[in-house]
Amino acid sequence: MLFTQPPNEIRPAQRIVSVIPSITELLFHLGLNEQVIGITPFCVHPQQWHTSKKRIGGPKKLHVEEIISLKPDLVIAGKEENIKEQIEAIAEHAPVFLTDVVTIEDALGMINDISLLTGMHNRGCELIKQIKTAMGSFKPDTTRKAVYVIWKAPYMCVGGDTFIHYMMEMAGFINVFAQQFRYPVISIEDMINSRTEIIILSSEPYPFKEIHAAELRSLLPQHIKIILADGEMFSWYGSRMLEAVDYFKALNNKS
Repeated sequence: MLFTQPPNEIRPAQRIVSVIPSITELLFHLGLNEQVIGITPFCVHPQQWHTSKKRIGGPKKLHVEEIISLKPDLVIAGKEENIKEQIEAIAEHAPVFLTDVVTIEDALGMINDISLLTGMHNRGCELIKQIKTAMGSFKPDTTRKAVYVIWKAPYMCVGGDTFIHYMMEMAGFINVFAQQFRYPVISIEDMINSRTEIIILSSEPYPFKEIHAAELRSLLPQHIKIILADGEMFSWYGSRMLEAVDYFKALNNKS
């Protein structure tokens, strides 16, 4: 069974598999240590789960038969992060909740849904309240035109229909490629012609480091600033959104 909204009658899940790193972190925040029985190798938060929970393959290369053998009563997957055919194969044997998060409101709705499915609605509502309060308290001093780069060779950035785009806006950045869709391929010339003020190099999925920033600086006009950013803060929807606010405050000062 594949569903995108919690059913009317919900029995809290007791055997949960998470195939999305940010959801795994959310489940930990909700206090579901005993209930979570499988995660991916990329679920690095929390550290104690990363080293102790059963690995069931990466988001794009799930061990379908192994997941089925665990007899989960809830598998949490993502429309963007996972392979459709693999999720459909799992859904033939176990209930799969498929998330589809684009906006910040989508993310808050997802937290609500998962807290309902897992019997942790009170904790979920408290987390939502905390995130709304934190985000509501942050008003960037200025807004800067920016390109958020996620990949190299070829360079790829984020368009306006992505969760990262909305987090950029919240952080005080104007996405100069907002009219593009998903993750467009761009050139150095495109970056220059966009009249961007800042290039944000994300730590994921491509692990940009200072050596890559230095290489790009040599190809761009000096007035374009390049900063390295923690990709988890921009792309992990869930409990990480609570930490993102303080991170954005510091990044806003840096940029």
